[in-house]
Amino acid sequence: MANSAQARKRARQALVARAHNASQRSRLRTAIKAVRKAVEAGDKAAAQQVFQQSVSIIDSLADKDIVHKNAAARNKSRLSAAIKAMGAAA
Repeated sequence: MANSAQARKRARQALVARAHNASQRSRLRTAIKAVRKAVEAGDKAAAQQVFQQSVSIIDSLADKDIVHKNAAARNKSRLSAAIKAMGAAA
């Protein structure tokens, strides 16, 4: 347990930051799922539109160090590849 006033305050702040970061990671996962769902639906135009919105969210969270920049790049790459594969299959 924190023994100084400063340590108690940092503990309170850490709880708030943790809750905020968790909600942002949830937003990221939801964005990724939205693209995957659009890909499975088979509408390439819709998938590309959802992908563009998701890229914005992914980049934003990478800039804030909520996710590592390489993890963000990996997610974008895989989603983009999934959309490109739709065109080849269709």
